[in-house]
Amino acid sequence: MQFQKVAFKNAEGRMLSGRLDLPVDEMPDAYAIFAHCFTCTKNLNAVVNINRALAREGFGVLRFDFTGLGESEGEFAETGFSNNVEDLVAAARFLASDFQAPQLLIGHSLGGAAVLQAASRIPSVKAVATIGAPFDLTDLSGHLGTAEETIRERGEAEVHLGGRSFTIKQHFFDDLRRAKIPQVLENLERPLLVLHSEADNIVGIDHAVRLFQTARFPKSFVSLDRADHLLSQKADSLYVGSVLASWARRYMDPPRKESRSRDLKDNRIVARIGRRGYQTEILANGHSLVADEPIAVGGADTGPSPYDFLVAALGACTAMTLRMYADRKDWPLGSAVVRLKHRKIHAKDCKECESKDGMMDQIEREIELEGPLDENQRSRLLEIADRCPVHRTLHSPIAVKTRLKD
Repeated sequence: MQFQKVAFKNAEGRMLSGRLDLPVDEMPDAYAIFAHCFTCTKNLNAVVNINRALAREGFGVLRFDFTGLGESEGEFAETGFSNNVEDLVAAARFLASDFQAPQLLIGHSLGGAAVLQAASRIPSVKAVATIGAPFDLTDLSGHLGTAEETIRERGEAEVHLGGRSFTIKQHFFDDLRRAKIPQVLENLERPLLVLHSEADNIVGIDHAVRLFQTARFPKSFVSLDRADHLLSQKADSLYVGSVLASWARRYMDPPRKESRSRDLKDNRIVARIGRRGYQTEILANGHSLVADEPIAVGGADTGPSPYDFLVAALGACTAMTLRMYADRKDWPLGSAVVRLKHRKIHAKDCKECESKDGMMDQIEREIELEGPLDENQRSRLLEIADRCPVHRTLHSPIAVKTRLKD
């Protein structure tokens, strides 16, 4: 996943730190904003994984630290829920000014309530999604133990959340009580996706039920089976990202891929690898792919290997060539199945090869033809298989010209 470090000012002039996660080609079809959970930061693993899944599907997603958290300026103790809403509005203005106005708002936990509140103030937003979000914000006080009583007595208290200490003041609770989520939902006037887990022991599933029941159509609900509140399991957060992308794409303007006419002369493919591991993101003419290496050689096996892609290209080209030829001849080819296997062999074991020194690549290809074809037709299709463009490329001299980008 490609990203850019960004910074922008909130309504009070304080600098907020963010990252803009982008597709491999850095050309998003639509932009989104992600609002993190209470006292979390933009670098929560779940946020990164969700954005990675969205970026693979063509979204650019801005994640940023709310005022007083992470790398953003300000004092957390002096902020409240309404400050989070103002920060979201400032983030939207920044995107509209420097990139493109956001069409999707995503919020996790209290960030989910914040995006619901902010949506009416961001005209460009086409859809809103919440993850583990509360319906009744005053319920959050129940997770602060005796701190609320101390705050009532002294005006503030220090609480310990996620291994860190935070000072919370009385105005924080007053701010939560002023938030009218039911009224916000009734006037949202945008598609809403509610994602929640019945195993969430921080924000109970009953909050999701009330969110969904109160919201007007169009609305959708997705149950995150057995996921915890912070989506600490990577598989859960990646799943949320893929669901979000599929759901949101139908509401984006313009729809993904339909707005771009494919330039057959510029068939550039982009591949990007990060700092760790071998997982490589690929963008090929608007199609998102992932390559990796098997676990046995140090990879994570999250996608086909480079050789798998090479052999798959030959298989696909073979099948397409057979289809085109049979259709042109009006032959009764029902379907064609191409099975391939790549391996390294000693050149001396290749009877057809001129050179007998060292190792060489061998691809075994088996073709299954279905349909009432006669023997002459079957034999001719076997010959045609060797004429597929990828097959001919593999047997032809290839020049790979490489340069460093300035």
